Order: sequence, then structure tokens, then C-alpha cells
Amino acid sequence: MEWTPPSLNRHQRAIVGLDLAKSVFQVYGVGHQDKRTLSRKLSRSQVLPYFARLPSCLIGMEACGSSYYWARELMSLGHEVKLMNPKFVQPYVKGNKNDYNDAEAICEAVQRPNMRFVDLKTPEQQAVLHLHQSRQLLIRERVSLGNHIRALLSEFGIVFAKSVRVFEESVPAVLADETNDLPAISRRSAGVMWAAYQKSQSSIADLERELALWHKDNEASRRLAEVPGIGIQTASALVAKLGNGRSFRNGREVAAFVGLVPKQASSGGKEKLLGIIKRGDGYLRRLLVQGAKSVIRQVKRRHSAGLAGGHPWVESLLEHKHPNKVAIALANKMARIAWVILAREERNRCATTQ
Repeated sequence: MEWTPPSLNRHQRAIVGLDLAKSVFQVYGVGHQDKRTLSRKLSRSQVLPYFARLPSCLIGMEACGSSYYWARELMSLGHEVKLMNPKFVQPYVKGNKNDYNDAEAICEAVQRPNMRFVDLKTPEQQAVLHLHQSRQLLIRERVSLGNHIRALLSEFGIVFAKSVRVFEESVPAVLADETNDLPAISRRSAGVMWAAYQKSQSSIADLERELALWHKDNEASRRLAEVPGIGIQTASALVAKLGNGRSFRNGREVAAFVGLVPKQASSGGKEKLLGIIKRGDGYLRRLLVQGAKSVIRQVKRRHSAGLAGGHPWVESLLEHKHPNKVAIALANKMARIAWVILAREERNRCATTQ
């Protein structure tokens, strides 16, 4: 007999946990009135037709690969979908890990009143994030190829300075110089690696042009780029990650999402704050900290030239704090400012943060 969840009102809808996979999907559902449960395995082609036949349900899923796609498709069928971080679902798994237990845990976790849910991203946000991820992948590949070439040539006494500019200017000359001690077979293999290095460099430039074009057409990203320390890369990543920012109650929640708030080790009413938590989105955190360090370098350069630093708040902190601590504080403030700009649709109020 086909399982039919009751469809009465918003608080009496059935709860369904859906464990995502590439080919086999596990469904676990609970009805509110008669407590009937559903346990069923579906192939990929069966998922949408099956949920199209069900009355409106609350569907819980883990935020993982393809979860945004399935969430959008199920919402178009009239269901309410909530995504959760897998680490928040894991405590509800009973017994050994398998598809059935995972789906049951998802069904249980989505009902918790204090559960933290993941915002659904639009296709445009996902596309911009893919640009950033592809760029990072190519950068890692370029660094790996460069290190390989350096190591190969150093085996024959050819060593370059650490500077990337020096490396890129010197390698073609070394490969073209047939009077050095580099064996022919090593010269050819180094040439192949150098060609791959150049291709990675070209591909990175192509992706950066795509990001620049998207940034130029996105008004929110342009507003974020007005903040000192936030450039095209950081602004586009913030818009892609945070959307309009209204899923966060305030700027501190954004700073916590990025992992820029202090870690607590408090007990017995005594507060003890440690370093930053470093949880959340490491990519955004890295971009914001790098942007903050660029602001600090600019302030120091202006001071060394006998000019005003142009950033009074940072200057006052640098008088009694280590530059790394100031960078974290400034990155935290930049995250909060970004929330104000996105959620309230404001512009940066002045050339520098006060």
C-alpha cells in the first residue's frame, strides 16, 4: 500500500529525510497523525516522480554535492526543503552508518527547533562559486608545477630566487641554453612542465576575466568593492556565499560564519577567550585576512613616507597590537561591514572604516 502522509496544516505535515547519492537515494518519512513511517530506496530517475505524488512535506537533506539542485527541484513541487550541515546530523545517527540510518537521522535532525540550516543558493551564486573553486584549483596546479620545475632544475645546479617573476623570466632562458649541464631528456621533460605551467597561467587569467565581467554587472559586488581591503575576488565571493545577507541576524553572525570570532573556553561563569575559532568558510576568511593585511601594509607605507595613514582605527590598533592581531580584527570588521552593505543595501559610508 502506498504510504500517504497526512496533509492538514503547516504543523501537521509529514517529515521526510532524504539521503542523497549518485544513483540510489534513501527516503525515510514520518507522519504526524498515525506515526506511520516510510522507508524506501529510489533510483535517480524515480526521485522527482515519487515526490510529485506526495502531498506537501517538510524534507530534510544534508548540504552536500547536488543538494542545491535537488532542493530547488523539490521546492518547485510544493515541498519545503531544509538543508543541514552533515556534522550537525551525525549525532543523530543510530548504530552503524548506512543509507537507512542516515536518512532516519536526517529526518530526526530536521525537526530539532535549535537546528542550524544552510541557505539555499541560486544557480548564479553556484556558478560564481565554481569560478572561484576552479581558479583555486588551477592556482594549486600552477604552484605544484612551478615547484616541480624548480626541483628538477636544482638537481643539475640550476637554482632560482624565490621570486615568481624571476622564476618565470629565467626558465625559458635556461631551457633554451644548450650549453648548460641539463641533460636532453630532462630539458624535454622540463619543457613539457613549463608548457603546462603557462597553460595554467593562461587559464587562471581567463577565469579572472570572467569574474571581473560578473563583478562589473553585479551592483552588490561593486558596492562591496568600495570597502578598503575588499577587491573583485573578495567582493564576488561574499555575494556568492552570503547572497543578500538577510539570512544572518547581524554582522557578528557573518564574522562567526567566516570563523573570525574568538574561541571560548568558559566555565563556572568565568569567561575565557582564545584565538579565532577558524571554523566556517576558510576561503572567505583567507580572502578577508589577506585584504586586511594589504590595508595594514598601505598604512605602514604612508607612515614611512611621512603621510597620514588614512585609516585612524587601524593606526590606533597598530600602536599597541601585533600586526597579525590587527589584521584579524580588521577582517572581522570588514565581514560586519559587508553584512550591512548586503542586508541593508547601503554603500560604504566613507573611504575608510572608522
